[in-house]
Amino acid sequence: MSSAPPAGTITMAGKTVSRLGLGTMRLTGPGTWGDPADRGQALSVLRQAVHTHGITHIDAADAYGPHTVEHLIHDALSPYPEELLIATKVGMLRPAPGTWTPHGRPTYLRACVEASLRRLGVERLELCYLHRIDREVPLADQIGTLQALHDEGKIGHIGLSKIVSDDFHRAAREITVAAVQNVLNIHNRYDPVLELCRDHGIPYVPYRPLNAGSAARGGDVSTPLSWLLELGPHIAPIPGTSNPQHLADIVNSVAAEGW
Repeated sequence: MSSAPPAGTITMAGKTVSRLGLGTMRLTGPGTWGDPADRGQALSVLRQAVHTHGITHIDAADAYGPHTVEHLIHDALSPYPEELLIATKVGMLRPAPGTWTPHGRPTYLRACVEASLRRLGVERLELCYLHRIDREVPLADQIGTLQALHDEGKIGHIGLSKIVSDDFHRAAREITVAAVQNVLNIHNRYDPVLELCRDHGIPYVPYRPLNAGSAARGGDVSTPLSWLLELGPHIAPIPGTSNPQHLADIVNSVAAEGW
């Protein structure tokens, strides 16, 4: 593992991890569905991220595949290094390729967590996000289920994904929010939740930091990632790729900017 984590470090879910993480959504088939075209390459991306580039924050979801990415992470990285944080997300149905349906009923969330534990081969999900708030189910029921699983020792820390400010305030009255994951990039520059996280000392994890590649004009990834990192030390972007060379380019470009 490299001696200097890319983009410095951040404390997240009780661990000191690299501010630059790896998003794993792209390690699946088209439509975030099924296995990747080259499973060996997907495994290589994960191993190189951790063992070559020093990335210690891997972001996943049971909906990626569905289930594909959690199996890949286990096969590539288990037994896991002590310093590695694997974050995953629950609460999303995948009825078809490219289709995403929030599902936050307590029985489903509990089943999702139990299944993720098995796929990842761990006794506790160190950071588990509610993938999306299901607007058909009371928020208290959704976060209450995750809190109960936390109290049982099956979840270490609870995060929220794709939320607005009101969601944050409502959830924070009931649980300790460990991290927030929202869209933020140079094409989507404003999110008031960013300031809420700063004020509360909570890591803010921008997903789609390169806007599916459109923010990296001419292949330049350093400018959009540096813009994010400069917003504050609580920012921890998770660019994703399925290509080992692209991963190296991302890490090297950030290092070249002095992060």
